[in-house]
Amino acid sequence: MPDSGRLPDLATLLAGVADGQGGSITPPIYQTSLFSFDSFADFEDRMAGRTNQPIYTRVQNPTVAAFEAMMAAAEGAEAAVGFASGMGAISATLMAFLRPGDRVACVEHVYPDTYRFMERILRPFGIAVDYHPLAAFEDDPDLLKGVKVAYLESPTSVVFSVLNLPKVAAHAKRHGVISMIDNSWATPVHQRPVLSGIDIVLHSASKYISGHSDTVAGVVVGSAAQMATIRDLSLPLFGAKLAPFEAWLLIRGLRTLVPRMRQHQDTADLFVDRLSALPFVRRVNSPGANATPGLTGRSGLMSVEFDDSVKVPELADALRHFRLGVSWGGFESLILPASVGLAQAGEFNSMRRFGVSPNLVRLSLGLEAAEDLWADIESALQHSRT
Repeated sequence: MPDSGRLPDLATLLAGVADGQGGSITPPIYQTSLFSFDSFADFEDRMAGRTNQPIYTRVQNPTVAAFEAMMAAAEGAEAAVGFASGMGAISATLMAFLRPGDRVACVEHVYPDTYRFMERILRPFGIAVDYHPLAAFEDDPDLLKGVKVAYLESPTSVVFSVLNLPKVAAHAKRHGVISMIDNSWATPVHQRPVLSGIDIVLHSASKYISGHSDTVAGVVVGSAAQMATIRDLSLPLFGAKLAPFEAWLLIRGLRTLVPRMRQHQDTADLFVDRLSALPFVRRVNSPGANATPGLTGRSGLMSVEFDDSVKVPELADALRHFRLGVSWGGFESLILPASVGLAQAGEFNSMRRFGVSPNLVRLSLGLEAAEDLWADIESALQHSRT
């Protein structure tokens, strides 16, 4: 098994993959819907698939291609496909490989919108979906027998439990199962699932890959053959293409990914140590380096479960540096109480189904000064317990 740790020169790699033209440090934005051809023969060759010249931005664009090349290199994969959102990437990838009658084995505590997609789209289309605890994926070598896709997260959403990816990948390959994982939490800085044997890696690039809370995007990486299937089938027909300007913003984000993730980790280390020492904290969910094979560090996204002495609404309202909001991965720090997610209108969502305490809050630790963030939490906790 290849080493799945972060390459020491990842920052250098990301800085150099997408060099511009004519001495430009940054690749240009090809803000165009279509590309023309110089001759009938060139046009005919492209339409017949004999060449790969860009033809229409819904299918391919040079700025998007530059971002895709950077993501493939960062994850140690052969190819990548960009999308207009993380859910665009997830839904298009699943639909590219699944047909009625197939089965999906999915981890518990999956991202709620992924859960809703499986329940409201896949299941009505005749695709069976079963949810399993992480231990079953690791310890039952026959769990994936008869399954088409194993859909994974490590760490999982909300509770941030981790999987032994090399072990699960080996089970999947034994049964001919396509393994997919959402790697948005760790990023290729802290985890590179392809090098642990996972087939396909997905990202909500809106999060750490962008890093500035100004872009909604997704990306999927894997083998050239698998990415060709997505590019030929679900990318053009679902239409969730990544726009050139967003791709350009993501290139910017990738070039600062390593130092940003290091600062997120430093702040998270401080919070884990101090929160774990508080008597009214039941649990801090934040896996760190070596919590599972291939995981080399922690990100700034964690959850904290308090006892009943902490009034979560009062805690949230007393914070000054932390804002109430969804998403994560940007400069700003955010808090999302689980009780808000549990109150979400709609179907029986994954947080309620798989058991999440209403006393749990998710914290996204941004790039503000760590001591300022801690002082904010400390003050708000005092207010919420009086």
